[in-house]
Amino acid sequence: MDTRNNDFDFDFTPIGQAIKKARTAKGLTREQLARIVDYDPRHLQAIENEGQKPSLELFIQLVTMFGVSVDEYIFPDNEVKRSSVRRRLDAELDKLNDKELSIVEATVSGLCKAKEPEE
Repeated sequence: MDTRNNDFDFDFTPIGQAIKKARTAKGLTREQLARIVDYDPRHLQAIENEGQKPSLELFIQLVTMFGVSVDEYIFPDNEVKRSSVRRRLDAELDKLNDKELSIVEATVSGLCKAKEPEE
């Protein structure tokens, strides 16, 4: 008799939504992605919008392709060092030269200053 607890229920919806957000941020349609990973667009839609769990192979392919950090979803009580958004932003920043980075730095500084309470 199998006495293992097989009642593990994991809501995949937030990860699917993170994959969708990363896909659209890269400017890929679901149909384009379907051709790349050789899966039906409807299957990808179910993963992104309905929380359908993909095969392990497809899961690894998608999170790797889009730099989605799954720690924040699998271990929600642990402090996440770098969110998926932060990882995608870091990857985009790596494409900029120093002059372009100085513009981003000034923008971030301005945003941080705007968040400070007025005296």
